[in-house]
Amino acid sequence: MAIEVSPAEIEARLRLHALPELGPRRFRRLISAFGSASAALSAPAAAWRSLGLPQASADQRRDAGIREQAAAALRWLEEPMHHLLAWDDPAYPALLAELSDAPPLLFVAGDVALLERPQLAMVGSRRASKPGLDTARAFARSLAGGGFVITSGLALGIDGAAHDGALEAGGGTVAVLGTGLEHLYPRRHLGLARRIVEQGGALVSELPLRCPPQAANFPRRNRIISGLSLGVLVVEASPSSGSLITARLAAEQGREVYAIPGSIHHPGARGCHELIRQGATLVESIEHILDGLRGWTAQAVPATPAQPAPAHALLDLLRAAPQSSEQLALSSGSELPEVLAALTELELDGWVACEAGVWVHRAP
Repeated sequence: MAIEVSPAEIEARLRLHALPELGPRRFRRLISAFGSASAALSAPAAAWRSLGLPQASADQRRDAGIREQAAAALRWLEEPMHHLLAWDDPAYPALLAELSDAPPLLFVAGDVALLERPQLAMVGSRRASKPGLDTARAFARSLAGGGFVITSGLALGIDGAAHDGALEAGGGTVAVLGTGLEHLYPRRHLGLARRIVEQGGALVSELPLRCPPQAANFPRRNRIISGLSLGVLVVEASPSSGSLITARLAAEQGREVYAIPGSIHHPGARGCHELIRQGATLVESIEHILDGLRGWTAQAVPATPAQPAPAHALLDLLRAAPQSSEQLALSSGSELPEVLAALTELELDGWVACEAGVWVHRAP
């Protein structure tokens, strides 16, 4: 447990956190006005009303259900690798603390130290194409191998592929949930969530432990995904995708926004194209991300021993002459997302590099 206040104050903050209609800004207003959560709970209802707080919050302060919810959270914190971070805790992630609506409490299962390491968020469609999933997995592997923690939302599609790619590289990954940590969602990713914790990653939520899926909480959690990260990479998204909310929040928070282009005929590429038109960095290789984040990597991409050149149509084309991603797609007869995924794999293995906007062959 990382929080550095008295047990009574922890219990009081957990009770405040469980009250209805008490979001981050109102939570902080209470602490600022009364000096502590314990004092806020003891204050008369009239004092709460004078702060503009809703009657529902004040009325339920002494509710038995609220007390039991706090007690259950304290029992949860007694388990290994379970943590609670308050916004005034020295261990609270510094980038996230910059937000005006930073979560007053964060529940963390796993390695809490990951939250202070350089993070890159990867988000995208829940109904991603096979090339889009391959691209997400390959980029996550490469970026995690370069020292970045990969942060996403544990959703189906691109999120899951990003977490998988980071784990395959032996890197760190953080999953920010839109539910409580004792009500993991989607159920299809229970195994992935377990692997994230077992392999040194972390699950994070600002919501009470048993909070079930609620539509309003998923856009809300997106500010945490972007707030923890130096930048957000959107891999594949429609114009109505929630990933564009994350990208917009990232821009508002002063974070970098990256987008991978795709075919003009692919609906899943239109959200990325919209972001690029709005000023997001167009990404064809990890170098386009690393160039903007030099100095933040925790380690260099590990060198790999010499290996025989793989048989690959793209390598054959690049041995003949350097080409752009679009030229390679035309020459090979493949879709651009599929070509980008293959190029990222080859780049990770050291067989190609992107230089001045074109791909070149090189021996690792």
